[in-house]
Amino acid sequence: MTKEGILYSTGQLDCLTYYTKVFSKIKSFIGNRELATKTFIPESPIPFILHRGSDDPPLHLSDIRITSNFLKKRVGKKLHQVEKELNEKQKLIWRYFVPRKFVELHYACNYEHPNKPFDRIFIDIDAGKNIQESTYINVIKQLLKEIKSDKNLKKITSFRTYLLWTGRSVHVYLLLNKKLPHNAYTKYFAFTKSTLTSKWAKNISEKLKIEVKAGHQRTKGAIILDTSATPSGKLARCPYSLHLSSKGKFDGVSIPLKEKDIKIGLFKLRNLTPEKALDY
Repeated sequence: MTKEGILYSTGQLDCLTYYTKVFSKIKSFIGNRELATKTFIPESPIPFILHRGSDDPPLHLSDIRITSNFLKKRVGKKLHQVEKELNEKQKLIWRYFVPRKFVELHYACNYEHPNKPFDRIFIDIDAGKNIQESTYINVIKQLLKEIKSDKNLKKITSFRTYLLWTGRSVHVYLLLNKKLPHNAYTKYFAFTKSTLTSKWAKNISEKLKIEVKAGHQRTKGAIILDTSATPSGKLARCPYSLHLSSKGKFDGVSIPLKEKDIKIGLFKLRNLTPEKALDY
């Protein structure tokens, strides 16, 4: 990443210049779900500031209108210096997308606030240490087979799959054709032994002779199927979001995948640049 890249097209770091090209690409996926951002603060005891619709005024894609004049006002300026020149939506966009800071883009997976119905199931495929790329990819492929052949799942709902490379791992979505009540998550998709998620993990372990678990806690030598971001009120990474390390350093970009992309060499997508990501 050089300071001549898209993130610096205004002469300073401003992630909003990149995200303005992203918003139209994610419109059909995000819909009217609330956006959220993580603003990373270097050399601070607080690694990032989270803006989201449950704590702040909500921000939706339909709220965002970016002009070149607005971007120019952000160069070298703080919000209080120009807020009299901005409308309320522009002020809100500024707070969510702080100039001169790295910003990740997230969204409320099944909307903000708890106990709402949900219409997408989110599965984070989380690999512990010492997991080889070939092992990780084989687990994803087998998981997709388990999902597509699960007769009990088909009785509950029909769906289509959506795959996302986060910058470091893969998320699998089931985009449902109808909303399920919030308690259906606990019944079918949480981590107890009786859920579909646990059955998929067990079947994959037996077929591939690999330790696969349904859960949230990362385990050394195991691959975790984590559905914990499915219930309403939880956040997930947006397609084309920048990916920042735990130290707030840019190290990749999230992009949508097709099933044919799940093959050896997937990890080459690490350290993808924003410019190259926009071509996917």
